[in-house]
Amino acid sequence: MLGQSTSFCSKGRISLVAPDVFPLLDFISCNRLIVYGALNENVTFGPSNYTTTFHEILWKKQKNKVVEWDGSSKTPFPPFVGRVDLDHVSGNLTILNLTLLDEDEYEIESPSMADTVKFFLNVIEHIPSLKLNCTLIDGEIVVQCLIPEHYNSHKELLNYSWFCPWEQCNSHSHSELSFTMDRDLSQQVQCVVSNKVSERKSEIVLETCIP
Repeated sequence: MLGQSTSFCSKGRISLVAPDVFPLLDFISCNRLIVYGALNENVTFGPSNYTTTFHEILWKKQKNKVVEWDGSSKTPFPPFVGRVDLDHVSGNLTILNLTLLDEDEYEIESPSMADTVKFFLNVIEHIPSLKLNCTLIDGEIVVQCLIPEHYNSHKELLNYSWFCPWEQCNSHSHSELSFTMDRDLSQQVQCVVSNKVSERKSEIVLETCIP
């Protein structure tokens, strides 16, 4: 699953064939596009709308070859042997069964293209199960939406959303939320945590927080 990026210098249009990505992006080629893929899943990206006919294609990770097409046959290179596919018509690269070591900069080169096009692939783990904790502090119910401590996968991409019958949940985007005791404590509060590749939900009824 994926996202988009920044970088700019020869005009063209580019599309990323992957979830969560704008289907078509303008680019100016010394720029690179940001791609998001889920750990242990597949991801596809590339200049699918580049208006050219490819005769040769080389994909690289940093300076190392990933897969090459010489116009007749495709050659994958370690450690991508058996884990990559190249569409020689669109130029799209597919990486199967993503590992954390796949996170890096990739670029496509071809004599048919005026410039190389670069991507940065972020490999993200799915969000694990959430836990809602609640405590009484200064006469208020404080609800915490917790992710297991061992989860360290691109925490900067985590988004928190809250759902409840009251307005305060609509505009709150942090991992902790407080409720006054005059609320209807029979109501349920839900926390949703999402990133570029996954989403988790957990609920709690406020009256269960009262000893």
